[in-house]
Amino acid sequence: MREAMLVSYGYFATLVVVGFVTFLPISASAQENLTTPWGVPDIQGVWDFRTLTPLERPFDLADKAFLTTEEAAVFEAQTLEARNADRRDGAEKPFGIGSDVERAYNQFWWDYGTNITEDNRTSLVVDPTDGLIPYTADGRARAEGFFAVLFGNVAAGPEDRAIGERCILGFNSGPPMLPSAYNNNVQIFQTADTVVILNEMVHNARIVPLDGRAHLTSSVRQWVGDSRGRWEGETLIVETSNFLGDTGFVGSSSNMRLVERFTRTDADTLVYEFTLEDPTTWTSAWTAAVPMTKNALSLFEYACHEGNYGMTNLLAGARVEEKK
Repeated sequence: MREAMLVSYGYFATLVVVGFVTFLPISASAQENLTTPWGVPDIQGVWDFRTLTPLERPFDLADKAFLTTEEAAVFEAQTLEARNADRRDGAEKPFGIGSDVERAYNQFWWDYGTNITEDNRTSLVVDPTDGLIPYTADGRARAEGFFAVLFGNVAAGPEDRAIGERCILGFNSGPPMLPSAYNNNVQIFQTADTVVILNEMVHNARIVPLDGRAHLTSSVRQWVGDSRGRWEGETLIVETSNFLGDTGFVGSSSNMRLVERFTRTDADTLVYEFTLEDPTTWTSAWTAAVPMTKNALSLFEYACHEGNYGMTNLLAGARVEEKK
């Protein structure tokens, strides 16, 4: 499971209307000041959250929270070589995949990035300080079950497959967002009373009210939960609850609560931190920090359902196996 987890994402010329909210251009002067006309930090734009830093600290680095510059260079080179999908040497590969054919995507399609975090951290998890997710016994079992479905052969119907394969949610879009194999971009829009978080992966858009309204009742559950936001100084705080149990973030249950923090530290950097809490899954709350870099390019459409022959072939293959 650890291997799977380690391998496991200006100025607007147009008006964007989402849920009757219109997003207007930000003036040039406001852009220079990194502040909106209504006086809060301007975090709009496209942000790239690629990094080679794993979510959890690798076992062989258990006593090392940070790498030296030389160690970081070696780690990056080894990680890039291990993930090089153009290799045809039959060496051991992520997820236990071993044959040439099963390296279906060549290197052109992968976009993990080329570096670890600027501070050379050995994990995105910053609390607990050991860099590991503090699972309960039941939570670890659910996480292992999640990866068994993701990489397993159960395919009686589409509902047996992971939600990413079904084009419901992207495997890096969360919430919370985590870097992964490709499409590690998010675009943020702002008004005085609303923020929209649009992920490139499966083009999922979260509309986050900032007007102080209450959360939905606990009986209303959603794939991405129910988010409410507020500003605390220079940081946007987004609290999310009311998740569906099927969302299953690394083994979580419907009891999961998420707090995200977005802090723009300079013109090109947005620090994204999240804290997760779910007593049925983790022994304590835990926090990860993911640096985001301003991307001058636009998002591409992620047409997941169109041409999704993989699901059709997967189910057809399972039917053939049943007849043997």
